[in-house]
Amino acid sequence: MAGGAGWSGSDRTEPDGSRRRVFTNRFAGVDQGRWLVVVLVVAVVLLGVGAVVRPDLVPISLLFPLLVVAGLVLEPRRLAVVLSAAAVVVIAWGPGSLLSPQRVAGVVVAVVLVMWQTVLIARSRAQIGTRGLGGDRMFAELRDRIVQGGQVPAMPAGWSATSCILSAHGDRFSGDFVIAHLAGDRLEVALVDVSGKGTGAGTRSLLLSGALGGLLGAVPPADFLRAANDYLVRQGWAEGFATAVHLDVDLRTGQYTVGNAGHPAPAVFTSGRARWTLLEGGRGPLLGVVPDVDFPRQGGRLERGDALLVYSDGVIEARDRDLGDGIDRMLGVASLSVLQGGDVARDVCASARSGEDDDRAALAVRRR
Repeated sequence: MAGGAGWSGSDRTEPDGSRRRVFTNRFAGVDQGRWLVVVLVVAVVLLGVGAVVRPDLVPISLLFPLLVVAGLVLEPRRLAVVLSAAAVVVIAWGPGSLLSPQRVAGVVVAVVLVMWQTVLIARSRAQIGTRGLGGDRMFAELRDRIVQGGQVPAMPAGWSATSCILSAHGDRFSGDFVIAHLAGDRLEVALVDVSGKGTGAGTRSLLLSGALGGLLGAVPPADFLRAANDYLVRQGWAEGFATAVHLDVDLRTGQYTVGNAGHPAPAVFTSGRARWTLLEGGRGPLLGVVPDVDFPRQGGRLERGDALLVYSDGVIEARDRDLGDGIDRMLGVASLSVLQGGDVARDVCASARSGEDDDRAALAVRRR
């Protein structure tokens, strides 16, 4: 047989003279949305006939899953056809039902509420441009890519690095993200805090993480923040600013440089003195606000036992608390963690006083 029930085949001659069999789908031009409307309307009508003729065997509540499916798979214009059929069914069912007038009124109210929810679902899907659960899968995949991009690659012997991202109120989307790139003996890391929090900043994080991830390692470290700023300025977002800190470490020598774009100051742990200090210098403006601006950098050297910590403002900020108190608290937790050989990034995120009210992110690099 040349093809399946829905396929037809033809021979095509390639430029090199060879022939190739090409199969096409006979139903490729069929409007699937129209057929879905027909199927759902027929199902609603049959359900209505059963509910009117044998209300003791066919409950009208079976209408609810049909309406939900219609809201997921149909655009608003075609959904209106199904909802109209459902309304006719409910009107015809009411007088002959076995329920009291009060319960019939309750069923009608419930149907109206479900209809309204399906309209909201259909409008949301139409804005995204997807039907069914495709939009949810798309965002889930993009979210997973953010998480994957924030995973620190396996470090060479003598080094360790950990990261942690906790979103506000347990949302799966966060306004904070981490991107890392390891090429040979050079590690580059950027921690970015997008304006807003939780799901509200999630879409901007999705776009920025991909764009900045492409820049990381592709431009010289000294130019990374400038390139990121130019990209954000071009977007022209009404609420499009972000803060960021960029870290570049030579894993052979321990030399590092840090660039700061309106972000909280990174902290460096000196094992000889067993204390953390803030790198206050070299801070530039927010990303996406001022075009054509340079970002100064400061540097140093990590000896054995030393560590670097970058974090977002959610780690140190809290309502009715002084910012200095938040920094002191974070450094105290980080000191205890590094002395005990713990996960510094996760420890400082988990101990943040802001708790579930703000996104929190941190990344720690340590030379063993």
